[in-house]
Amino acid sequence: MKRTVYLWNLMIRDSTNSGLFTRTLDLYSCMLRTGLHGNDFTFPLVLKACSNTNSLRDATKVHSHTFLLGFQAHVFVQTALLDMYSKCHHLPSSRKVFDEMPVRTVVSWNSIISAYCRSFLFHEATLLLREMRLLGLDLSSITFLSFLSTHPILLRQGLSIHCCVFKLGLLNTYDHIPLANAVMSMYIRYGQVHEARAILDSMHEISVVSWSTIIGGYVDTGNVDKAFSMFNIMRTISTINSDFVVFINLIKGCAKQGSLMAASLLHSLIFKCGCENKDPLDNLLLGMYAKCGDLISARKVFDMALVKTVFLWTSIIGGYTHMGYPAEALLLFKKLLKTAIKPNGATLATILSACADLGSLDMGKEIEEYILSNGFQSDRQVQTSLIHMFSKCGSIDKAISVFERISDKDLAAWSSMINGYAIHGMAEEALGLFHKMLEIKEIKPDAVVFTSILLACSHVGLVEDGLTFFKSMQKDFGIVPSVEHYMCLVDLLGRAGQFELALKTIRVMPVKLQAQVWAPFLSACTKHCNLELGELAARKLLYMNPGSHGNYVLMANLYTSMGKWKEAAVTRSLMIDRGLVKAPGWSQVEINGSVHVFIAGDRSHTQSIDIYKKLEEINLKLAEAGYVPETDTVIHDLEREEKEEALKVHSERLAIAFGLISTEAGSTLRIMKNHRTCVDCHSALKFISKITGRHLIVRDGSRFHHFESGTCTCKDFW
Repeated sequence: MKRTVYLWNLMIRDSTNSGLFTRTLDLYSCMLRTGLHGNDFTFPLVLKACSNTNSLRDATKVHSHTFLLGFQAHVFVQTALLDMYSKCHHLPSSRKVFDEMPVRTVVSWNSIISAYCRSFLFHEATLLLREMRLLGLDLSSITFLSFLSTHPILLRQGLSIHCCVFKLGLLNTYDHIPLANAVMSMYIRYGQVHEARAILDSMHEISVVSWSTIIGGYVDTGNVDKAFSMFNIMRTISTINSDFVVFINLIKGCAKQGSLMAASLLHSLIFKCGCENKDPLDNLLLGMYAKCGDLISARKVFDMALVKTVFLWTSIIGGYTHMGYPAEALLLFKKLLKTAIKPNGATLATILSACADLGSLDMGKEIEEYILSNGFQSDRQVQTSLIHMFSKCGSIDKAISVFERISDKDLAAWSSMINGYAIHGMAEEALGLFHKMLEIKEIKPDAVVFTSILLACSHVGLVEDGLTFFKSMQKDFGIVPSVEHYMCLVDLLGRAGQFELALKTIRVMPVKLQAQVWAPFLSACTKHCNLELGELAARKLLYMNPGSHGNYVLMANLYTSMGKWKEAAVTRSLMIDRGLVKAPGWSQVEINGSVHVFIAGDRSHTQSIDIYKKLEEINLKLAEAGYVPETDTVIHDLEREEKEEALKVHSERLAIAFGLISTEAGSTLRIMKNHRTCVDCHSALKFISKITGRHLIVRDGSRFHHFESGTCTCKDFW
């Protein structure tokens, strides 16, 4: 049976309404081949399909059909043509259709205004709006929605729109709720939530979208308590039910605030409303608990999720990584690889960060193989994460190799490589790469890059260079110094013994940032045995941040370095009285993919007998080579022999002894520490590298040390 135009139109309508726009165009082509032509019902649907497929070629064909069939005066078809050209980003054609229309309705005017707004031509759209008013046409809420929804207008322009719609009375009826919501969103975009709230309070009818908008506004501006207050008000209105977007905004608020109690209460309410196990709520809930420091609840959300997407896997892996549990993150990643779900770029970047934190070079290399064999070579985020991972795992050569193979380097890649050089004490290479980056006009250094540059200067004592970069950062690039920049600068000046300049730097910086910079200043005082300034720094630290055990440790170290055992003991007692516990120092070494961790005097390892036997052998060779223990670094008041024995079993020495008996002669050993290595161990490691012929790479709490042939790359400046 031959189909009529009516039947073809029904099929075209159904496919268009179902979002099957390519099928719509195919149906239209089939209809033409039967010898039938479209009518005023057909063309708007087909033109809508052209808009959504962004097919200007098909659109011009359909336009010619409307012309040949005499639809030039048909307002509905011509308006659809105008709108189609606009959405296909061909504004001149939209304007031509509009100008040639013999009859224009308000819908036609709204469409051309929307076309100009979509092309970010606010001035031209405003001229059309004025022309509408001069012609006496009724302005509708849709007219103004074009300005507010499709164009990122300036605040002053938004104020004009608000004034206009207020005078026309377009904000006070239920039909105009979308316009009121758009005006509220405009104010919120510029952080003016108070003005948005005034609009909400004046509305006769309030939709759930209105509530979501204002709640989201309070969350975005950091007023999470007010967001929950508005949510409670909304819940008292029986006609309004909490929707998906409201919960999303509140979850973001809990994550931003870090309130575990609020997070738990919100999760309970979501469960009661039947929104549990809905994507992306599961993912957001998991992230919320992680941000609140509750990994147990985050893991429960993950385990109970009916469908575990790659985003959910990435979130839980990221949660463990960012909370300082990289080993658990790696276990989860291995579990993910056994499922049918494939990691994406974000997943790989996250797990590479875990490898970097753990110092697991072997696992990092395995992940690199996965990256290369699964087509992630062009993913810049993944490649940048590889640079970071190799740098933090002590393989700077591999980091350089990855950096050089990135063809289109962005700021993040440059920054990651510069930081890699900085933490390895390769200041000359870091500064050279920085200057090379500056030659690329499209890339401008940010605050993170300058932190790395100042860190590089600090590690090798480039005072003049550091001061120059600190000034240039502000003068040439408009970057306001952060606490990280000030810490690097104070550390640089303090290590170089320029205490007056360091103090001047501290005094001119914002008071709220000073609490953190006194710590590197105190550390420098200990290095230079400056008791007077050290005690000043200690008093400042204990006053500004009495709850940090690290400040007491620094103070005790200062007294110890000066031989003031009584004062050091009093300081440690103060720390204990306040219930503060110093995290034990540990060192780890990775052998054949397994990480082995040691603490000072550790005898828990299964090969402990062999380790101590090797250590005794090393100590004999150290004495023969001329090594003399620096017992002044021992923090307790002991006899010299006792101090020497205490130094012999420091964690890094145990890790190195194990590495020596577990690897082939001549191979490189990489040791990761959680604390700064002591002066005596630094001296001993130089001797060990010489007598064993090994390259020892040690990552301590502040930087990398490369010990080789009796020397260290830090040149004893750390």
